[in-house]
Amino acid sequence: MTQHAPHHGEPLDAIDRRIVAELSRDGRLSVRTLAERVHVSRTAAHNRVLALQQRGVITGFGAQIDRKAIGLNISALVVVRIGDVSWESIAAKLATLPFVEKVQAVSGDIDIILTVSAPDHEQLSQAILRDIHDMPGVVSTRSHLILEELDGRPPAQSLDIWRV
Repeated sequence: MTQHAPHHGEPLDAIDRRIVAELSRDGRLSVRTLAERVHVSRTAAHNRVLALQQRGVITGFGAQIDRKAIGLNISALVVVRIGDVSWESIAAKLATLPFVEKVQAVSGDIDIILTVSAPDHEQLSQAILRDIHDMPGVVSTRSHLILEELDGRPPAQSLDIWRV
């Protein structure tokens, strides 16, 4: 098997796209089941998954967690504007704060969007007002409570729009 350096621009063939789609639906599939679903041998499925990992297409396998089931009952999107600091340094600091799930750089008149989940309003308020808003380099924050959330289609499940 050829070793690939991570290369995000290299197109996937139809079998690789089907493998990625199946694993995005269920990352716990056995190689045997995966091979059956994409109609290749177990060895081919195993080698292709390894190659996809080496290329940086598959970056990991993990469980999807229900926030409320683990006591994180309230979530918010926090819009952050930063001052004269580097995105990398402030993003790294924000990512280490309690209850911060995701840090994303965005375009437009804002700089960063955070996903923050906490057990209750009090702890969410503390995370936003004290931990995030008071961080050196943060100019302003706006918070938007998430009232309801639905999952869309994970990457790779819309095979018809992928380039061949």
